[in-house]
Amino acid sequence: MSQFPSQRPRRMRRSRGLRNLVAETRVHPNDLILPVFVNENLNERRALSSLPGVYQETLESVTDVAAACLDAELGGIMPFAIPTERDATGSAAVDPNGILARTTTAIKDKVGDDLVVIPDLCLDEFTDHGHCGVLDDRGNVANDATLELYGEMARVLAASGADLLGASGMMDGQVGHVRSVLDADGHSDTGILAYAAKFASAFYGPFREAVDSQLQGDRRTYQEDPSNATEALREIDADVEQGADIVMVKPGMPYLDIVAAAARRVTVPVAGYQVSGEYAQIKAAAERGWIDGQAAMSEAVLSLKRAGASMIATYGALDVARHLR
Repeated sequence: MSQFPSQRPRRMRRSRGLRNLVAETRVHPNDLILPVFVNENLNERRALSSLPGVYQETLESVTDVAAACLDAELGGIMPFAIPTERDATGSAAVDPNGILARTTTAIKDKVGDDLVVIPDLCLDEFTDHGHCGVLDDRGNVANDATLELYGEMARVLAASGADLLGASGMMDGQVGHVRSVLDADGHSDTGILAYAAKFASAFYGPFREAVDSQLQGDRRTYQEDPSNATEALREIDADVEQGADIVMVKPGMPYLDIVAAAARRVTVPVAGYQVSGEYAQIKAAAERGWIDGQAAMSEAVLSLKRAGASMIATYGALDVARHLR
């Protein structure tokens, strides 16, 4: 009798129990981070048209979201904030009584040490021109002047209770500068999640609505060129050398090759960010009945984990966590 085929991989796929037994990659709710938006101008939460299921929260409602994250066993929450007033230098970002500092403290008071709080360390939500740093006389983002403000912002957020700071501005030397400021200021236990490979992507569109972005022009002079992989790895190496505790690749699925390369290359954890455009595409297709939205969202998160991400930031974190449970 013929022995062909001698290999029958389908044996291990014939039941759910067998598939679970031999699964090579698993996502746990603790792997997930939920980005949230807090708008200082709101008295009640506001739905975002381009991000179904996502809201601009109030200072009060965001603590309820944090409690839901804790109940769902998420690993972290990542607050972004929209201030009442913006100016050229993003001064609200370095205000100890500013909306992001108050948000960080309010969430931390609610969840304690059981949920990691990672406020965004960047100026774009706070500047009236929408860039991630201050501008020079020619309208270009001034790298070193911006670093000084990042240091001040780091002090404020660390004092507000942040566990990690999401260094997302893509300024040269930002991790090293922030690390030195934190250490000198007695915040050596505050970690840095570095957006080490943050690409100038078309997938950020809905995020602009979420933070009421005032952006004029684009961010291609400081965010990574989507065509460059080697340069991205150079950025990752630099951030690790400067003291990053975690490095992030953003966006996620369009850059799975960078996630995988980073995971092979560094000994710190690697994070992936399923950004607003990725999330919105899945939601839009699901609303039209073209795909199973829950299955697609879970598969997208799984793909990031399989590529090597230890943790994933996604606007679908609560839904994925509930599905997993």
